[in-house]
Amino acid sequence: MARHGISAPASPLILAIENSSMCGSVAIVSPNLCLGELSITSSITHSKRLLDSIDTILNNVDLNLNDIDAIAVSLGPGSFTGVRIGLTTAKGLALATGKPLIGINSLIALASQVPCSNDLICSMLDARKKEVFAAFYKKNSLGTVMQSGNFLSVAPAILCDAISEPVIFVGDGALLYKSEIEERTGRFATFAPHEICFPRASATGMLALSHWTSGSFLNPAEASPIYVRPSDAEINYRKK
Repeated sequence: MARHGISAPASPLILAIENSSMCGSVAIVSPNLCLGELSITSSITHSKRLLDSIDTILNNVDLNLNDIDAIAVSLGPGSFTGVRIGLTTAKGLALATGKPLIGINSLIALASQVPCSNDLICSMLDARKKEVFAAFYKKNSLGTVMQSGNFLSVAPAILCDAISEPVIFVGDGALLYKSEIEERTGRFATFAPHEICFPRASATGMLALSHWTSGSFLNPAEASPIYVRPSDAEINYRKK
């Protein structure tokens, strides 16, 4: 059915939520098309702006939750609070609507935003405490992003000292520690443009399309974040 003279997008329609960094982002995507995306960096917490952002993006593309085929959400790693709020909201929407829930890790979403290259890609998000959340990726001949190794929560110096081949760094952690990375990796380091150094909901949604095709859905009652390291709340609880 056409809307306002525009042909309806192909199925599936996926509502994507990305909350793993200071920049909260929501998007609606379908195969080969981003219908709309809203990204906000603000002092207002994710919990206060996320539902409003979802309402705004749905209204602006003339859709409602009943039109959505699935809900995709970033599982982290990243901001503990942001990831938890994003996942809790996505789980609530999935349970309320009966729509499938798809989980995507924030670091692969970052890597997917880097243009095709034969070089290793290091997605790096600021983890505070002078550490970064990081993982390495490669793109195959079809442009599919493949993870190489495990998720890391590590000091940038330790990560860089293990690098012995050209690497493209992307993410707010790469920007924050750029001087140290350059000093330790020298000619091996290049950096993605600033404008793609935050995880975007549209990337999360596009990655979710293959999960839709394969039927790789999460159980909303059991879905959990990718934290990589314990949160401060967990550490304080254990100390008690």
